[in-house]
Amino acid sequence: MENRIFEKRQKEEKPVLAICYDFDKTLSPDDMQAQGYIQKVGYENANDFWAKSNALAEDNEMDQNLAYMYQMMIEAEGTLLFTKETLRKEGSKVILFPGVEDWFRRIREYGADKGIIVEHYIISSGLKEMIEGTSIAKEFEKIYASSFYYNDRGVAKWPAQAVNYTNKTQFLFRIEKGILDVNDTAVNSYYEPDKIRVPFRNMVYIGDSDTDIPCMKLVNSHGGHSIGVYNAETQEKTKVYKMMREGRIRYFAPADYSEGSELDKLVKTIIDRTATNELLESYHLESRAEQTKADRDCDEEEITKTELMIDLDNSGSFAITHEVIKKLSAIKKWTSEQTERLCEIAKNNSQIYLILQDEDVRKFFKQLLMTFNSTSESVLFVKEKIN
Repeated sequence: MENRIFEKRQKEEKPVLAICYDFDKTLSPDDMQAQGYIQKVGYENANDFWAKSNALAEDNEMDQNLAYMYQMMIEAEGTLLFTKETLRKEGSKVILFPGVEDWFRRIREYGADKGIIVEHYIISSGLKEMIEGTSIAKEFEKIYASSFYYNDRGVAKWPAQAVNYTNKTQFLFRIEKGILDVNDTAVNSYYEPDKIRVPFRNMVYIGDSDTDIPCMKLVNSHGGHSIGVYNAETQEKTKVYKMMREGRIRYFAPADYSEGSELDKLVKTIIDRTATNELLESYHLESRAEQTKADRDCDEEEITKTELMIDLDNSGSFAITHEVIKKLSAIKKWTSEQTERLCEIAKNNSQIYLILQDEDVRKFFKQLLMTFNSTSESVLFVKEKIN
């Protein structure tokens, strides 16, 4: 099998702000499976399905996400064909919070006006196939969510991806580096800070519950922005209060995505701040680049100095001495230790001290010793010879 070549997103000239969303109870008021599918397979109360699924997980030391995926497959038997198309059709029925439909376009446009590229990502424990069936699926750069493997007839046979609260964080690192494919191991590669496509400071994570905490904590701890949302109709804020109390989120707001809403104003303020921060960061990087170059140049000059002093010390003819002195004269800064060493060389090498009165040699040592005060034998020797 040939090695697959994965696409990597390169760093743009403009800063990128990645807004990452949970789905259930973040963009939609309820679990996606509970908005038609669970009822279709025979449950009047969705809580009964979740109780059965969670019991399956507990009794078998099973991941809860794998348990609910299995339960969905089993419950479909004899009732409906469990296919990708079925799940997408169920996803098309999912209700969204106010303003969600045009939120993504508006926020992208606002970012563009500020010189910021805004990208939207889903990181959810819900089903990718159902999210793909919603009217907003096309708005996301990538949908990271649990999904099934399907046979050639489109029937679900096995979990392909199970996204739980702990492994959600891996997708933030993919977004950070522009390594978006879930099978691309290049996500583990080291990147210099100035090569990172979306630094964590330019990430926003929007979620509603404990399952979002690892992502929220990671984004928060690296200078990004975590937002807890709650249902504006129920005004139930227990979860966001808890996350705020524990330092998991920096802000909370109603899950109302309409223009002019509290959440709309908050995210736009984050975009404004990002624009300013990235301008400051560009100044910082310019200063850092100049300083690095200066250090590198300094190191090169020190190497040159050392090599020329060795050449001077090894000089076996007046011609070589004059040639080395010419190169030494082009260097303007010498440390005290280097000055002492040059005088020692001049005192101990007859090819130098015999021509200290020659114009070029005399000029070099006069300039070297002009402000240098030392009573060492070699310095006093050179001073006497050139005066």
